[in-house]
Amino acid sequence: MESESALKGLSALAQEARLSVFRLLVKAGPEGMAAGEIARHLAIPANTLSAQLTVLSNADLIQARREGRSIIYAVRFETMRDLLIFLTRDCCAGHAEVCAPLAEIALRGCSAGTGDKDETPARSCCS
Repeated sequence: MESESALKGLSALAQEARLSVFRLLVKAGPEGMAAGEIARHLAIPANTLSAQLTVLSNADLIQARREGRSIIYAVRFETMRDLLIFLTRDCCAGHAEVCAPLAEIALRGCSAGTGDKDETPARSCCS
């Protein structure tokens, strides 16, 4: 991942509503969620949600597909993975113990969640 792409992704996530949408879609997994369902779940007005989805889509963090009359949004897990790799690529500076907690989380799988009290485990964040 290039710095420009990483900056787009980080910038897109640096807003509370967009971060909430992204995290909800991570939890939804590859199946994604309909825009209306996202709006109801997060109590975001449809016009506001549309703008947030556009920003996330332009940063290549999510993708949309049409299913009948609904537009389904899903996280682009490969972009999320590439962003995480970009952020941690030079981690450790030769000291593996610095990154050990990150490696442990990745190895145990995302189904364990992070321990946040309001978080349900992501079904496929490591896809």
